[in-house]
Amino acid sequence: MTEIIMHGCNGKMGQMIAGLIAGDEEVTLVAGVDAYDEGKNSFPVFKNISECNIKADVIIDFSAAPAVDGLLDYCVKEQIPCVLCTTGLSSEQLEKVEEASKKVAILKSANMSLGINTLMKLLKEATAIFAPAGYDIEIVEKHHKLKVDAPSGTALALGDSVNEVLNNEYEYVYDRSQRREKRPKKEIGFSAVRGGTIVGEHDVIFAGEDEVITFSHTAYSKAVFGKGAIQAAKFLKGQPAGLYNMSHVIG
Repeated sequence: MTEIIMHGCNGKMGQMIAGLIAGDEEVTLVAGVDAYDEGKNSFPVFKNISECNIKADVIIDFSAAPAVDGLLDYCVKEQIPCVLCTTGLSSEQLEKVEEASKKVAILKSANMSLGINTLMKLLKEATAIFAPAGYDIEIVEKHHKLKVDAPSGTALALGDSVNEVLNNEYEYVYDRSQRREKRPKKEIGFSAVRGGTIVGEHDVIFAGEDEVITFSHTAYSKAVFGKGAIQAAKFLKGQPAGLYNMSHVIG
C-alpha cells in the first residue's frame, strides 16, 4: 500500500486524483494540503504543507507555482518523495528542483499521461528510421479555447524526443506566414489549434514520398493525467534521491 499526501487537493486535478485513489486498492490518501478548504473531504486537510504532521510514502503535487518552494523544502526535510506536476515554474524554481533531487526522489514530467510518455519512446524508434530516409516531421496539437500557451508543453516535449535522436540539429518552426521558400530538410514544424473544450490532441507526422505515417494521441478527459500521477507515485515509493521522469515509470 502506498500512502499519499495530495498537495493542492481541492483543485480540479486534486479532486479528480482523490477520486481515482479511492478506487485503487494499491494506494490510499492519508492527507491533503490546500489553502482553501470547506471541510468536505474525508481526509484531513492542512492549509500549508509545513503544517502537515502526517507521514506518507509520496506526495503528489498539482498546486500552483508559488507553493512549490515550500513543498520542496518540506520534501527534503521529511525525506518524502514527490511527484511534481505543477507547471509554470521559474528558472530559479527549476534549479531548486534540481538541488532538492540530490537529497530526495523527485519525479517531474512535461506530461503525466502514460500514453504520451509511451508515444515519446516510440517516436525515438520511428525517427531513427524515417529521418535518415528523408521524411519531413510536423507536429499538430489541439486544445481548448482557454489554453493560453502555444505550442503546448507536450508538443514541445514530443519535438524534443524526436530532436534528441537527431542530435538536436533540427530547427523548431512555429510560423511560416512570413516565409516564401520551400521547406528546409532540418526543421520540425509546430501547428496549434485552439477551440471549444478539446482536452488535448497531438499528432506527430512523418511525411515522405508517397506515404505519410502519423502517430496520434487523444485525451478525452484530464483523468489520464491523474492516473499517470498515481502510477508515478507507486513507482517513486522507496526510490533513492534523484530526478526522475515518466520514462522511468513506463520502463
